[in-house]
Amino acid sequence: MKDPKGTASKATTAERPSTETQARQGQWTAAQKLAILAEYESYARGDPRRGELLRRMGAYTSHISKWRAQRDRGTLTSHKQPASGRPAQPRDPQQEEITRLQRENARLTAELDKAQFVITMQKKVATLLGMMPASLPNDDG
Repeated sequence: MKDPKGTASKATTAERPSTETQARQGQWTAAQKLAILAEYESYARGDPRRGELLRRMGAYTSHISKWRAQRDRGTLTSHKQPASGRPAQPRDPQQEEITRLQRENARLTAELDKAQFVITMQKKVATLLGMMPASLPNDDG
């Protein structure tokens, strides 16, 4: 701010509320969310006090929308919020080892198939170029 002489002056604490007493953004308890929501809704739409409340609390209008939806569904209570995502499945070390070995087996089988294909092609090219006699014993068995 500038005073009448045009020099900069420090903002008063009334203009900028202290952030020390605010909850960190995104870390509100259910009771705090309900209190913020009640205060926000107590102001008329377009009232500048709504914006001031959000700035003071470090919240956004998207938080208000989300909290309204949670309140309407009944999930915004003092109790712990339900965990999001799928519940964790218990780990079975033997099944993990089986899965790993199956993947390794599939990889090695594919590698062997490629190597056998390359060898077959090399034999055919050598036969076509006359480098090997056509009557070699079969390596397959």
